[in-house]
Amino acid sequence: MVLAARAPADGDGRARPGDGGDRPGRDRPRHGRHGHARRHAGRRAHHGRAHAGRRGHPGAPGRAAAAPVGDGPTEHRYTFAVTEQEDPVTPGRTRETWTYDGTSPGPTLHGRVGDTFHVTLVNAGTMGHSIDFHAGEVAPDEPMRTIEPGQSLEYTFTADRSGVWLYHCSTMPMTQHIANGMFGAVVIEPDGLEPADRSYVLVQSEVYLGQDGGPADAAKAAAAAPDVVAFNGRAFQYDAHPLTATAGERVRFWVLDAGPSLGLTFHVVGAQFDTVWSEGAYSVYRGRSTDGLTQGTTGAQVLPLGAAQGGFVELVPREAGRYPFVDHAMALGEKGAHGVLEVGP
Repeated sequence: MVLAARAPADGDGRARPGDGGDRPGRDRPRHGRHGHARRHAGRRAHHGRAHAGRRGHPGAPGRAAAAPVGDGPTEHRYTFAVTEQEDPVTPGRTRETWTYDGTSPGPTLHGRVGDTFHVTLVNAGTMGHSIDFHAGEVAPDEPMRTIEPGQSLEYTFTADRSGVWLYHCSTMPMTQHIANGMFGAVVIEPDGLEPADRSYVLVQSEVYLGQDGGPADAAKAAAAAPDVVAFNGRAFQYDAHPLTATAGERVRFWVLDAGPSLGLTFHVVGAQFDTVWSEGAYSVYRGRSTDGLTQGTTGAQVLPLGAAQGGFVELVPREAGRYPFVDHAMALGEKGAHGVLEVGP
């Protein structure tokens, strides 16, 4: 499965694989299915369906790269179709997933403070579903209501605050709907965010396997006893298909813990974080503490997150090599929350 997905500069609302750079405020022209990127003065609009998903065989890697956002306030318009489908777990075994637009996690939305998002939710499934965007402040009665099969609703919110925000199905039992795949990320960049050479989005989630081809096991989910823990929907996928960087480059990881129940302790083996931002605030910025007391150069070894929390970290690998990234709650990392950042010379 993938997770890259801000709407790119060409405005068709589709995620792009392999976008490594993250230059806020300095979008570079990009080439998509529809030709050259288009720039607009003032308020821009992104239209179409948001896509960010793994739709292939069990070994298909998820896109984690994050694409640049544009200058000025932007109107984003998306359609999310709710699906209920079988997805591969391992060769010969599948599970039923409930998704936004056929992927779990769903499409990643990416923007700036002041951007407005218009999302049309269409229930193409067989039961009631809904959506709740933590990135917006709206009365939940109407936009977060459960809609029945064949129904749709319009959900509009303005991102007034930066953050790495969760969205998820809020239909009860909520644990079951999230555990079956109905979640995703909205990345709203802090004002003044400095450029990074590589930018990746990782969403951790728990998988509670039921019968072959069936939905999540409700008893396991209630007990918070997952069979699998994954980044971007697929256990160990970035061991087989590593993320990449070059020695000396600044690498940014946007990280979200979708839960539904367990925490995440994000760590990159062989590296230290010189920048840590979590739930609205920096604790370390470019090697300096933000507490006003700590002197000299400092850093961090983990980004700790509870369920539904998000943040980002930055590192600059000094040497070429393979740097594992992992949930350092080792019982969870060993269930699949593990990957590799492959750094070239």
